[in-house]
Amino acid sequence: MFEFAWPWIFLLLPIPWLFWRFLPPATTSKQGILFAPFINTDQQQHTSRMHRPRLRTVRFWGILLCWLFLITATARPQWLGEETELPETGRNLLLAVDVSGSMEIADMGDGNTNRLEVVKKVAGDFIQRRIGDRIGLILFGSEAYLQAPLTFDHDTVASLLNDTVIGIAGRETAIGDAIGMALKRLQQASGETVLILLTDGANNAGHVQPHKAAELAAQQGLKIYTIGVGGEPRQVSSFFGMRMIDPASDLDEETLRMIADSTGGQYFRATDRDTLKEIYQQLDQLEPTMKGNRVVRPTTELFVWPLGLGLSFSFLLAIGWWRAA
Repeated sequence: MFEFAWPWIFLLLPIPWLFWRFLPPATTSKQGILFAPFINTDQQQHTSRMHRPRLRTVRFWGILLCWLFLITATARPQWLGEETELPETGRNLLLAVDVSGSMEIADMGDGNTNRLEVVKKVAGDFIQRRIGDRIGLILFGSEAYLQAPLTFDHDTVASLLNDTVIGIAGRETAIGDAIGMALKRLQQASGETVLILLTDGANNAGHVQPHKAAELAAQQGLKIYTIGVGGEPRQVSSFFGMRMIDPASDLDEETLRMIADSTGGQYFRATDRDTLKEIYQQLDQLEPTMKGNRVVRPTTELFVWPLGLGLSFSFLLAIGWWRAA
């Protein structure tokens, strides 16, 4: 849509006419400054009388066009694009996902899908629901590294999570290093930052102990929600008969609960796909997305066109005036 940002500028259009109407005319001398005896004065005056009306007409309309273009440029013509809603939020959401070797255990679904595949599906849906949040992805095993920085591009983050493979960061679990990586991102981000840390084991690698990392997180205002994954104890048949096994025996719930409590977060326990979905739904309620939207319209300034035309006409008038003088 086309519009003028300052349409009241057009009220200045009659200013030249007001000057001509109410100001006294400029005094002119009828006697020339230089006298050239070799020039036929009568012929010069006759030629001047023939061209003067035409020159006056051209100059009048040229100056009028220059003034019109100048006023139009000053009124700031603009082209406005379609309205776009931008969600307003100050939250940064970091997801830290365990990709250690134990995540290949298939105990949270139909027995054919490992833990990481279940997490990919449920966490991927959670990412797409977080409209307005900046989301980042941290993967950790023996080491922790940033897979996706904080961004509004949720599709890319979900795609990077979906492409993750077990063991890409090592076969062990460095929970403290994952929190340390989140703290580094916190120093570069503005606004509230929340970390959701998901693991199925205990800290057995890395350079930072979980209790020390949690202490630093509490000092810097990083809220951490922890999720422990792993199936419930169950009976299985063996050569010696029925026996009880616990697939999540390596899970250090005490440490995960300590991390959440010390940073103002909460600990959750996921035993299958459904409970993991419920946990992420609870996180949606605990950390709701902002509902306020800001409507913007992309604006293209067009004042350069009338301004350029006005300068071009003034340049042509100056040349014509000089040649006629």
